[in-house]
Amino acid sequence: MNIASFLVPKVNVAFLHQNMTLRQGLEKLRRSGYTAIPVLDEEDRYVGVVSEGDFLWKILEHNESMDEITMKKLENMTLKDIIRYDKIKAVSIETDMEQLLGQAQIQNFVPVVDDRKVFIGIITRSDIIKYFVKKQLEGVKL
Repeated sequence: MNIASFLVPKVNVAFLHQNMTLRQGLEKLRRSGYTAIPVLDEEDRYVGVVSEGDFLWKILEHNESMDEITMKKLENMTLKDIIRYDKIKAVSIETDMEQLLGQAQIQNFVPVVDDRKVFIGIITRSDIIKYFVKKQLEGVKL
């Protein structure tokens, strides 16, 4: 089965650019309502993901006490400082659904890239699970 039919296109996905400040990234993450967001480079290639926890740990790492945490201070760091490059791997648009299943066990979404590694969207864990549930139900004779 072609995964393109499950793709949530980039235009409908919240994402960040690696050169954004932590403040910009945190504000966009908060507005999105998600707990993790893909991060792209200047050519829109997928480079990794950042999560709420990544922001929290970086902020705490650079502040000795909670009194020092201000949004202004978050303008001095960029997302490059917190990106998890190896946590969530992107897949090719040519990948099949069976290969996505393993990744869906450890993440809420799977980033999808074209043959130039340019980010084109995501496939959600929910859609992957629904596909396999439907496939299983179709195989059961009542």
